[in-house]
Amino acid sequence: MGCRVTQGHSDPQHLFLRQRLQALDTGWDELGRMWDGRQHHLARAHAFQLFLRDARQVQGLLSNQEYVLSHTEMPSTLQGAEAAIKKQEEFMASMEASGERIQGLLAAGRKLLAEDPIHADKVREKVDSIESRHERNREAASELLGRLRDNRELQHFLQDCQELTLWINEKMLTAQDMSYDEARNLHTKWQKHQAFTAELASNKDWLDKIDTEGQQLRAEKPELEAVVTEKLRGLHGLWDELESTTRTKAQCLFDANRAELFAQSCSALEAWLAGVRAQLQSDDYGKDLTSVNILLKKQQMLENQMDVREKEVEAIRAQAQALSQEDANTTEVDGTFRAVEEKFQGLRGPLQDRCARLLASKEEHQLNRDLEDEILWVNERMPLAVSTDHGKDLPSVQLLIKKNQTLQKELQGHAPRVQELLGRRAGPAGRLAALREAWEELQAQTELRHQRLERSQAAQQFYCDAAEAEAWMGEQELHMMSQEKAKDELIAQAMLKKHLVLEQALEDYAQTIHQLSAQSRDMVASGHPESERLRLRQGQVDKLYASLKDLAGERRGQLQEQQRLCQLKRDVDDLEQWISEREVVAASHELGQDYEHVTMLRDKFREFSRDTSAIGQERVDGVNALADELIAGGHSDSATVAEWKDGLNEAWADLLELMDTRSQMLAASYELHRFYHDARQALAQVQHKQAQLPDELGRDLNTAEAMQRSHSAFEHDIQALSAQVQQVQEDAGRLQKAYAGEKAEDIGRHEQAVSEAWAALGTRSRCRRQLLLDTVDRFRFLRAVRDLLLWMDGVLLQIEGHERPR
Repeated sequence: MGCRVTQGHSDPQHLFLRQRLQALDTGWDELGRMWDGRQHHLARAHAFQLFLRDARQVQGLLSNQEYVLSHTEMPSTLQGAEAAIKKQEEFMASMEASGERIQGLLAAGRKLLAEDPIHADKVREKVDSIESRHERNREAASELLGRLRDNRELQHFLQDCQELTLWINEKMLTAQDMSYDEARNLHTKWQKHQAFTAELASNKDWLDKIDTEGQQLRAEKPELEAVVTEKLRGLHGLWDELESTTRTKAQCLFDANRAELFAQSCSALEAWLAGVRAQLQSDDYGKDLTSVNILLKKQQMLENQMDVREKEVEAIRAQAQALSQEDANTTEVDGTFRAVEEKFQGLRGPLQDRCARLLASKEEHQLNRDLEDEILWVNERMPLAVSTDHGKDLPSVQLLIKKNQTLQKELQGHAPRVQELLGRRAGPAGRLAALREAWEELQAQTELRHQRLERSQAAQQFYCDAAEAEAWMGEQELHMMSQEKAKDELIAQAMLKKHLVLEQALEDYAQTIHQLSAQSRDMVASGHPESERLRLRQGQVDKLYASLKDLAGERRGQLQEQQRLCQLKRDVDDLEQWISEREVVAASHELGQDYEHVTMLRDKFREFSRDTSAIGQERVDGVNALADELIAGGHSDSATVAEWKDGLNEAWADLLELMDTRSQMLAASYELHRFYHDARQALAQVQHKQAQLPDELGRDLNTAEAMQRSHSAFEHDIQALSAQVQQVQEDAGRLQKAYAGEKAEDIGRHEQAVSEAWAALGTRSRCRRQLLLDTVDRFRFLRAVRDLLLWMDGVLLQIEGHERPR
């Protein structure tokens, strides 16, 4: 604003104002720099205090971590070790979470080092301390976690050793039970001991596993070698003792009442063989698949028992051989054993025959079951294949298509099984035919449903696309129907530009509308069941698109009108502002302090008026032309445009009037000051001429005549002043008619001074001329007298010189 006021002015007041404005800008800039400096200093101090606060919090956190790490003990149980590891992992997770905070603090500290050299030493000390403690805590936590995991492995090994030790001690009680002196139930005790021996053999892997773990633990953790070695040595000692006790008990059982043990063993085996023989003679091979499977499981159990009993036969053979060596009557023992062995071996064939018959029965029942299952499987899926539910919208149709595709994949995956069943010739013909017919019908219906769903998907996709198109066009319609008016030209241009983008998007969307139309035509041409609905929906979309394009054209016209109106408003405002600025100059009451000043003001204002008239008239004509164009075009705001035009023309007329008034005032001031200037100049010249009039009249005739000639020249010179004095008098007479009061009196005083000086100059000039004429006459008379006297003197001398007559 200040630059606009002082621009183009060179008078002292404007120059002083410009200097004050420059000083104000300099002071404001200096204040801004001081403010920025203070702000920067306070920001650094604030950042340092924040760093110290965060550093104290982090140091407390590190101290807590150090306390936890230094007071964690190794648990003495496996459960405690696992709990300690879980607790340590949670603690390390919390350390990682707090690590981000620590790293953030370190990053803030390094940034503060670069920005704040004043507190650099304290910040660097804090950063180094926190970073080193954090790293030590991380290393200590990792080391502690490793030791806890090693302790868990040790506790796991020790627990395994303890469990095996308890088991060995429990079995040792059984092995040390020597209550077998009585012959009653001797065979049962022998069988139990055989089972006990088998249990020991099966659990030998447990000891081997613990031994392997111990060896691996010693190799990986040398510090645990003493503990592991001691535990393994104790386990092996207990195991060896158990095995020795078991062998001793077996030998004692066998040595006590060998004959009775042999007889009971043979008797028990024969009884078992009789029961097996009765089962093998049964004609029941199952009435259905379930009963056949039950019989097969029983058959499998018999075969397993045969394998177990075979070991019992070997034990009886050993008993028979031992009795033969001790007793001379070996014929009875051998006969008994051979009878039992023959009965045992004689069951092998019947057992295999029954197994084969059961398998054949199972295959027959399995085929019937498979055919029933496949028919049931096909019938279960048939309702889905023949379903008339084709979906109500696109997601439901797509879901149905996925289900149908899943069904087709099931059919593909199930086809080999069905073909395998249909390829069997031994099955019942009726069931095979029913399966083949149901299978073919299911495949055909699935394919037909796929086609129906595809057509439904195409229609639903069209409806969805049409709905999206309608939604999109509805959204665009909201923009098109907007009644928002721009407040200035920039907003109007932005709104028009945005609308043109929307309109271009609308033009581009025509491709989508055409695609929808093509889709609907194709579906109608193919005889789609919903052809009428498709045609109706496409008609709605086309109608909506056409109406939207019309609306877009109307909105574009409105925005263009608004833009032109805003452009006119801007031109009017700029021109009115320009006129207002010119009015400030045109309305100035400064009329000059003197003739030179008013001459400068008049010349500048003439240039100002010339520029203003030329530029302003052109701009006013341009704005009027634009306003007339808008009014002639039927603009909706024609009344406002006419009002703006009238206001602008009125302001322009006022400016022209002000300039004319200013020109007249400056002309009048110029005339006045020129009069004063001419009057002063004429008075000065008159006074100068008065000063040039000498009082000397000459000392002789020559000087008097010379002065007379000089005075004639002086009178000739002052004659040139007469026109100037007369002009002053005429101007005074004219100005006194235009002014009144003090100015008229001042004009009269100036004119009177000039007139009086001129009259005095004329009087003095005439007087001097007369004096000079008188002086010349006097000097001529005196010269004549002198000449006459000289002649008379000469005559006297001649008279006196002549000789007197003699």
